[in-house]
Amino acid sequence: MISSEPAEHHSLLVTDFDGTMTRQDFYMLAARSLLPPDMPDYWAQYRAGQLTHFEALRAIFASIRADLATVRAVVDRMELDPDLPRTLNHLRRSGWDVVVTSAGCDWYIRLLLDEAGVTLPVWSNPGRFEEGRGLLMELPRGSPCFSPSLGVDKAAVVREGIASGRRVAFAGDGFPDVDAARLVSSGLRFARGDLAHVLSKEGLAFHRFERWSEIALVLCDPLIVSQNPHQTAPTEPRERL
Repeated sequence: MISSEPAEHHSLLVTDFDGTMTRQDFYMLAARSLLPPDMPDYWAQYRAGQLTHFEALRAIFASIRADLATVRAVVDRMELDPDLPRTLNHLRRSGWDVVVTSAGCDWYIRLLLDEAGVTLPVWSNPGRFEEGRGLLMELPRGSPCFSPSLGVDKAAVVREGIASGRRVAFAGDGFPDVDAARLVSSGLRFARGDLAHVLSKEGLAFHRFERWSEIALVLCDPLIVSQNPHQTAPTEPRERL
């Protein structure tokens, strides 16, 4: 599922996208500028257990009525880490494969990666944008990392990497990242946002980061990886993908 290369030659970084590889979440940007004011509060329904995470996000994205140019401008405002291409080269030279996992939509993920000239495996919810109908997101049925509630089971990707004998790291920033982050060792755990809040409350150590490219500085330095990261005080949670 992840790579046909011999596992012993490659470590694996499993990374979230929204708010992890980018500075902003598409959902948060869309909520501020793309959604109609009379839209039902699907997120409140999700928090109340009336909708799954996927169902709420699909309904929200389908409510977008802006034209393609406006939506593309919002995608660009997610601010993909500008050092991504250089960082990926650094990681690959150091023996790290990278795979993207996201409970968001692969439509905007692939747009940003293509614009950056980057090719990566992406496990996310497939979708397409249609003017007048919004961003139409589907469950990735048939995927080996399928989750009925999130679309993508990030922990399944991590478990497969571990089962193959790889050294596996994980980076994320949201509540859907928690199960995956718990599976890796503290020295290979990277968090910000809601994920950092949960891990801090659970007393689990991690490396805090602000920009995705900072992760490579740790993973490519064996001395840093071997050290125990510091636990940090919990921050106020914000829903992430």
